[in-house]
Amino acid sequence: MKKPGIIILVLTLALVTACKKVRRSPGRTYMPDMAYSRAYETYASTEELQKAGVSYNAMPVAGTVARGDIAWRYPYANDSAGYANSKNVTNPHPKLDAGQYLEAARLYLIHCGICHGEKLDGNGPLYKGGDGPFAAKPATLVGDPKYMAMTEGTMFHSVTYGFNTMGSYASQLSTEQRWMVIHYIKEKQAASTGGAAATAPLAADSTAKTAK
Repeated sequence: MKKPGIIILVLTLALVTACKKVRRSPGRTYMPDMAYSRAYETYASTEELQKAGVSYNAMPVAGTVARGDIAWRYPYANDSAGYANSKNVTNPHPKLDAGQYLEAARLYLIHCGICHGEKLDGNGPLYKGGDGPFAAKPATLVGDPKYMAMTEGTMFHSVTYGFNTMGSYASQLSTEQRWMVIHYIKEKQAASTGGAAATAPLAADSTAKTAK
């Protein structure tokens, strides 16, 4: 018998032997807990998970700090009382050095400048002197007495939770980045007056957003 015939015969016998009975054992699996781990949908209902005996609420462990964030927790909720009390909060981030100032300026231009303008005059690309898609002019951060006097804490509250038509930027900017941008705004305000920016507490604004 020629060599190819032998090979075909061996393969045929092996195939017949392998198929002569049903194999009911799955065999051995290396690290089965990973091979057959339970799959969860990213946005699955936490209530359904709890019914299934899975302890998961999609919330970080109490007291933990996001990686790369500063170990500081803003104490006030998104309600009128929180807005009023935010005036008592001071910026925990040290004064910006040259490198941090440039980074804060970059973050401002990316996230804030589109509305409030490169010069913090409320004339960003979305307004463009009234010719942009926004009919109402965004806040003038430099020059308007209301915002010149707004405390750092109230600015942080507004950026964190959103205010009026401005949405929250908590998901776009870390806690440290938000405080850096507020440092940047306050330095710009101070430069516009030739001295320290006013930080007198404001009265509670009746238009403050309330918690839903």
